[in-house]
Amino acid sequence: MSALKITKKHHKHFNNPFPSAPRSLPLIQGNLVFNSQTVPSPQCFDIGKDFELSWNTSNGGSLSISHRSQPRRAIWSTVPGQAFVSAAVAQTRVEESRGSFVVEDICVDLVCHHQTIQDIRVISQCDHHEDSPSGFSGLDLKSGTQFPVVLVTGWVFNTERKKKRFLKPGNPKFEGKGPSACAKYWVLFEQKCSHQIGFQVKLGQPNFEFPTKAATYKGFRTRLLGRFQKPRLRWSWSFTRPRGFVLLPSEAQQFKEFNRVCLTYSSEEKERFYGFGEQFSYMDFKGKRVPIFVQEQGIGRGDQPITFAANLVSYRAGGDWSTTYAPSPFYMTSKMKSLYLEGYDYCVFDLTQHDKVQIKIHGNSVEGRILHGNSPTELIECFTETIGRPPKLPDWIISGAVVGMQGGTKSVRRIWNELKSYNAPVSAFWLQDWVGQRETLVGSQLWWNWEVDSTRYMGWQQLIKDLSAQHIKVMTYCNPCLAPCHEKPNRRRNLFEEAKKLDILVKDKQGEPYMVPNTAFDVGMLDLTHPDTGNWFKQILQEMVDDGVRGWMADFGEGLPVDATLYSGEDPISAHNKYPELWAQINREFVEEWKANRVGKEKEDPQEALVFFMRAGFRDSPKWGMLFWEGDQMVSWQIHDGIKSAVVGLLSSGISGYAFNHSDIGGYCAVNLPFIKYRRSEELLLRWMELNAFTTVFRTHEGNKPSCNSQFYSNERTLAHFARFAKVYIAWKFYRIQLVEEATHRGLPVCRHLFLHYPNDEHVHNLSYQQFLIGTEILVVPVLDKGMNNVKAYFPTGNDCWQHVWTGKQFTEEGFEIIVEAQIGYPAVFVKTGSVVGETFLKNLRDLKIL
Repeated sequence: MSALKITKKHHKHFNNPFPSAPRSLPLIQGNLVFNSQTVPSPQCFDIGKDFELSWNTSNGGSLSISHRSQPRRAIWSTVPGQAFVSAAVAQTRVEESRGSFVVEDICVDLVCHHQTIQDIRVISQCDHHEDSPSGFSGLDLKSGTQFPVVLVTGWVFNTERKKKRFLKPGNPKFEGKGPSACAKYWVLFEQKCSHQIGFQVKLGQPNFEFPTKAATYKGFRTRLLGRFQKPRLRWSWSFTRPRGFVLLPSEAQQFKEFNRVCLTYSSEEKERFYGFGEQFSYMDFKGKRVPIFVQEQGIGRGDQPITFAANLVSYRAGGDWSTTYAPSPFYMTSKMKSLYLEGYDYCVFDLTQHDKVQIKIHGNSVEGRILHGNSPTELIECFTETIGRPPKLPDWIISGAVVGMQGGTKSVRRIWNELKSYNAPVSAFWLQDWVGQRETLVGSQLWWNWEVDSTRYMGWQQLIKDLSAQHIKVMTYCNPCLAPCHEKPNRRRNLFEEAKKLDILVKDKQGEPYMVPNTAFDVGMLDLTHPDTGNWFKQILQEMVDDGVRGWMADFGEGLPVDATLYSGEDPISAHNKYPELWAQINREFVEEWKANRVGKEKEDPQEALVFFMRAGFRDSPKWGMLFWEGDQMVSWQIHDGIKSAVVGLLSSGISGYAFNHSDIGGYCAVNLPFIKYRRSEELLLRWMELNAFTTVFRTHEGNKPSCNSQFYSNERTLAHFARFAKVYIAWKFYRIQLVEEATHRGLPVCRHLFLHYPNDEHVHNLSYQQFLIGTEILVVPVLDKGMNNVKAYFPTGNDCWQHVWTGKQFTEEGFEIIVEAQIGYPAVFVKTGSVVGETFLKNLRDLKIL
């Protein structure tokens, strides 16, 4: 990304509590022109053996791609008469503050919005032996390419200068600007497998002497040619200060390459768009611009008054509806169309227009894939077949509650004894404070030095041994950052100093370790592109596991500074999106290497398998990560950041390949300011227990301010409720095992939006957090509002009958809503009538004396 301005806001206080939305290059719209003699219509071109590309000159010309099994159903098509490739040169500003980022365009220097089609050419395997197809050697045809491939070539260009470049704010469009210019483009389509088409779009350098051929297309007069030959005027438009024409001799020559490429294609007005990774506010993104950039999700994300307060004290810390730890440049639609981008460049999916999609990529090329499938589940299978699927989870992690707590050895033993008295099934204790705590300006915080604090956890190995004797594991915490710990009195190692000496920390522009602000202290980040980093960190994990630890939270991964210097030398903005995948890869490699080094019965013992869970991710994270959690929700009932957003994040991530996900029971982020208080109420905690009893993992968290929050151990009621729903969680373990197995082979999530199985039910598309499926056999309608003792349940069309778990009442009517009672302790849960899964679940509830 060139023309980049980076602004640090880490230490800026008393900020604008209502920051404006990031400014992005608006929709670029231009015409498509062609020579009917060189590209006559209609024509069909084979792409591999399973796909074909059709060219039609009607209404200005358009392309479409279909699968041979359904030649009349286009899986991708351009808008007739409109350019589908456009390019720009723009200046970018990135504002950064403690893991929150804003990427925006501040000035646009050049836009080539019109497009010609010069040639559509089929390249066979014999043709490929030529040095460069159509004169361009940058197209990537790897060994194993399924010929024939189709190459579309032509020009993008700009011939006009208009002072007014935007239409009304509600429908902004951008036309050509800057000096008259053009550039060659290449679009390559190739079959990747029986249900995927790969595409590459590449741009040549800006050319200010427009070739004669490119100016002779129908509808464009040849007299425009003169405008390309002597560019003497530059028109530059700034988002903050519009300017007119300025005489700058030969300034056009500064534009060595484009740094924006846009791909535009058709969409239907009522088409719904799902996916884009783990999104917390919406399921359907039609009508929105979706940025794809890994970062902190924010505190409040638009919910008030907390977003106001967070933004006021820390620059843009509140986030907004689009901020997320784990985005993905992938979607599927209600029309069974699906596409994803490869690579890690920053991009924006513009879905604001009713008839088109425009993807804006920060770069001068783009690669991706177009998927073919007849159902949402087929599309998920198709997607995850390429990006990767998670491994099978260890049996122990899904066999009982994971108890998240802090306080040291005595506290753990005390809570363990209390849970025994309630006969609560426990699979693990997750102890994030195993490294010890220190007091800072913001309260008690962990020492980011990944070794056990022998003072806080006296008898650490004996504690692990005692719990293991009862088939309970110990889980810990780490992240890819290290804090200087000279002041820690009982440390054995100073990992920050070790990493600094090994030269494996991310560097700043001066070549020194980049000290990244994090709340009340600064930390160094591991340079995961350095070849020595992985082995060094695996040794730390090995010491932890040697003590008997069998799982850990691999936190963070979303905060790589965009002005960092990496060992690999790669662009830190692209590396930023890749960083959480590298972080997951190191952890996963350690798990696999540890397993490979086991011998005999130990190697096959499922009770000794390792697992880690993480929050940050990108497109390929499901391949490397084993388990995910949704990060730091507020302890609230609100929509954008609270219990409701936890459901949306669970379901959107499931569509995007994250098969195993869950949230902190009760949420994480509490606020205890004089005028703004968010404290976890007992009611919220109980309802969140009911919700998470139907997710992959049932795990508690004390939150960032344990004393402000109701905890599972707070009183007899909370302990009894926790034990009850840990047993409910156990009651469907048999089905959970099946779904985990299915996820490893098909990529389907455990928790599913109804769209996955009822895509033709229009009402289903209006649902977000209200209800969800476990596999196909259990329907959950959680209570997500304070003081409510009933819910509105919807039974979709599809010849399925549903039975209420607690009363046995059956609902046979399809496509209707009904109010269902849901007192605390009895959430609205239904099973398919007559299903083996449903009957087994009910039997297990009776055996556990829950039903």
